[in-house]
Amino acid sequence: MQNQLQEQLQVQQQLEQLETLAKRVMSTEAIARYGNLKAVHTEKAIQSIAIIAQLAEQGKISAPISDEQYKDLLRRMTPEKKEFKITKK
Repeated sequence: MQNQLQEQLQVQQQLEQLETLAKRVMSTEAIARYGNLKAVHTEKAIQSIAIIAQLAEQGKISAPISDEQYKDLLRRMTPEKKEFKITKK
């Protein structure tokens, strides 16, 4: 029980570090979108913030990421859905 609690605390601290790093290069609108996404799709939100933090750490992002750029990143993370048409004869 103690180990599990420590692991959970460690994961929470790592997430906070990622968020702090990523939020430095995000616009307020993008940060708000991240907050909404985190409430609904936690895993996808964490993946997106990890990507942004990694790019910021590598120096590949200098200007703030706009809401549109963040939405574009989220779209690219989501695999395309295949559409099936059923025709009745």
